[in-house]
Amino acid sequence: MLLYGGLDKPLREVAGTFTVLYESITDQSVAERLRACGPWIKATLRHMLPLSAVSALPEGLRFVVIDASTVQAPGAKGTDHRLHIAMDLVSLEFIEVLISDVHTGETLKPFTLAPGDVVVADRGYAQVQGMSDALKRGAALIVRLNPFSVVVKDARAQPLSLSQALKRQTTETIRTVEVLLQSSDGQDEVHGWVHAYRLSAEQAGRARQQCRKRHKTGTPKAETLYLAGWVLVVTTLAPALLSPSTIMALYRCRWQVELAIKRWKSVLDVEALRAKANSPLAEVWLHGK
Repeated sequence: MLLYGGLDKPLREVAGTFTVLYESITDQSVAERLRACGPWIKATLRHMLPLSAVSALPEGLRFVVIDASTVQAPGAKGTDHRLHIAMDLVSLEFIEVLISDVHTGETLKPFTLAPGDVVVADRGYAQVQGMSDALKRGAALIVRLNPFSVVVKDARAQPLSLSQALKRQTTETIRTVEVLLQSSDGQDEVHGWVHAYRLSAEQAGRARQQCRKRHKTGTPKAETLYLAGWVLVVTTLAPALLSPSTIMALYRCRWQVELAIKRWKSVLDVEALRAKANSPLAEVWLHGK
């Protein structure tokens, strides 16, 4: 079934694969076996569906995944335009698509957010100014935390070292820490909870290896390498409303917007910008796409 239905192999190729790997069989025998397993495959499908239900999400909340992608003009070596995308995580429908030049980075400020919206975003959006702006408009947050782009304090506004707070946590478990995040100038702040999942030793090793590769000069600091072994997600939704495991599961679903962007690029060729950078036609072409 996996060869025939999953990989779309013809009967003769299925028979040839089994003959080489296991024992001699003809394509006619394969066809007979496939016909005979009809009831089995139907029963298997009924056993697999419906999928196990996720924890019930509170009514009245709309989970909005936000991300961005870059577009280059012909012959360009860097980014010329940026697509800013908001997608409903449940229906997988696009809510908002904004097009800007390269000077507008990843931020929550341009998006239309309202009470009941829950923003799900990666660490590029872990900027206190943008997160604070979203909170002022009534939205809630589920954002991958970059602990080195913000000032982290505890619930009493005292300096907090996450590496010290998490050092006794065992692998593959979640620890929740109430925090106050502040911008470097102290003008903006976000109160919330950091759910910290400690990766397994193998996963942490791979993450630290990637961390070293991304570090362009010298060796990363010990704290940087230590926290690379964690998945840190900050949220403004209280643990009593959504459990830490549910928050982490929702964040993992953020990958859906990455898949949507990949479809745009592969099906619509949205990367193949035909107009020169800063040309009015570039914006027309991108909006047309």
